[in-house]
Amino acid sequence: MTAYLAEAPASPRVLDALLAEADAELDAGNTGHALAAVERARILTEGPSFGDADRAAVFFRLGRCRLAVGSVANAASLLTLALDLCDRSVLAPDALRVEILDWRARCYQRQRDWEAARADVERAVELAQALGDPLRTARVLFQASIVAERERQWLVARYYAEQARDLLTETGDLAALGKVLNNLGGIHFLLGDGVRATECLEDALAIAREGESRLDIGYALSSLAQLRLRTGDAAGAIVDAHDALDQLDGRVDHANEVASANLVLARAFAALARVPEADAAFRRAEDALRDFGSDSHLAAAWLVGGDVARAAGDETRAADLYRRAAEALQDVHF
Repeated sequence: MTAYLAEAPASPRVLDALLAEADAELDAGNTGHALAAVERARILTEGPSFGDADRAAVFFRLGRCRLAVGSVANAASLLTLALDLCDRSVLAPDALRVEILDWRARCYQRQRDWEAARADVERAVELAQALGDPLRTARVLFQASIVAERERQWLVARYYAEQARDLLTETGDLAALGKVLNNLGGIHFLLGDGVRATECLEDALAIAREGESRLDIGYALSSLAQLRLRTGDAAGAIVDAHDALDQLDGRVDHANEVASANLVLARAFAALARVPEADAAFRRAEDALRDFGSDSHLAAAWLVGGDVARAAGDETRAADLYRRAAEALQDVHF
């Protein structure tokens, strides 16, 4: 990278290299390194050799970096700026617009603005389909499924997830297919089909292990732990949740899944009357979510903490945690 900068400090080739570096670091969970690359790219694009399309690509990555560290409102603003820059440029590709809309929808989900999230993913799906890009279409259909699931529209969520699954099966993108199967398993469970849920989650785990992706293995194990817990296998849930946390170790950029696995542990330990271990797991989940930027996730953690406190006989602390959860989700504040 240093050689590129010395050779041609204002070259599009340098910009492409910096953006590729940022993408790789973000995928690996190295947010600080990604941010450093994006900042170099931002300074580079201030020069006259670059236009609004280049700056849009930079602000898109900057928004992703801010979201990774929990600065959700700032991330949404940066992604909106990136989209505005795209609209000002005839050179901005629709593929970039799709990516921006996808990630801004994720910001809106954390802010519980479901209408805005749904609008972004629906627009992203239309653009991706118009591009004739099955992989990009599958990714945004996956996000559309997640939004529908959070809105409790489980049949719609299944429809989008199955469309994404079919596209990824045709294209052979196994890594992305595993992620979709993981979520589809959860949707099947919510619809009351435990058999299909188990099949999807086991397939997701097999794909993740074949690809040797610790992150995807962690997600699949965490989902299987949740399934075991909800079907009465607390001991099995503890084993899978511990294994999931081993795979997710160090991935602070996936604090939501780290917290989810710990909350499964908390509930499973409580079901087995191992209250001190349940409380320790709840506190780890709460700590993981402090900088995640999602009231919904924190409220879910506090509900579990309240149940654990009740199991310990501490009604005062339980009431406080339940109150925190209610206040985090209320829409009227005055």
